Amino acid sequence: MNPLTKVKLINELNAREASLGVKESVSWHSEYKDSAWVFVGGFPYELTEGDIICVFSQYGEIVNINLVRDKKTGKSKGFCFICFEDQRSTVLAVDNFNGIKVTQR
Repeated sequence: MNPLTKVKLINELNAREASLGVKESVSWHSEYKDSAWVFVGGFPYELTEGDIICVFSQYGEIVNINLVRDKKTGKSKGFCFICFEDQRSTVLAVDNFNGIKVTQR
């Protein structure tokens, strides 16, 4: 799916929830409102910390990244944890990157 289409659909969903009076307390946003950490999984093994920071920093300042690597080989396992400076960046990143493919994965 085109990333712009995905953003449009998310905005439509948010507007629909607001018009229906869906309580904020049932949204994942409220459940994780105090966390600036994001789990990122399923990305290509050849991406480095720098590559991941380049992709995700468009939504805010990244203050920590933990790229999980195999203990024996040192190769990436295809997932990491990112911490943004501001929790609002977490919401933006998750809303906009959920389900997006990076280099065909």
